[in-house]
Amino acid sequence: KQILVLGLDGAGKTSILHALATNHVKRSMAPTEGFNAICVNTEESQMEFLEIGGSESLRSYWKMYLPKVLLLIYVVDSADHARLPVAKQLLHQLIQNNSTLPVVVLANKQDLEGAYCITDIHDALALSDLGDERKMFLIGTHVAEDGSEISSSMKDAKELIAQLVLEAQ
Repeated sequence: KQILVLGLDGAGKTSILHALATNHVKRSMAPTEGFNAICVNTEESQMEFLEIGGSESLRSYWKMYLPKVLLLIYVVDSADHARLPVAKQLLHQLIQNNSTLPVVVLANKQDLEGAYCITDIHDALALSDLGDERKMFLIGTHVAEDGSEISSSMKDAKELIAQLVLEAQ
């Protein structure tokens, strides 16, 4: 069972995965063209993440992988205000037929000037419309300077994801 990592191209999915896997920052400049799989080991478990690129040509593959996953991680660029409506629409379409799939939304790039705060992201994505049965989390993240240790918010996200995976197995 895998953890699916989705979001629009340029949201920071690959950088977040690298940070989760190594506890260090490595910014990825080029959007993923296709698929990217990473294993992350914690004391309790081994987690397998599958990232699918967010460009329009790859979005048709997203739904195919949903039935096979324990958890969806949806990454949005908090500073890309213009594309938040598209991110919202895609997220709602993705999970409308799966009312119990846990979702962790990572509001990434919180360190950028003009980034929306968590409450604005919550409203922009209309997360309260996604149902009460589902476990849903929203965490603000950012990937700092190359080579530095990951932020406390990334550590919190990693712990939460590990906990959700244990509960889902």
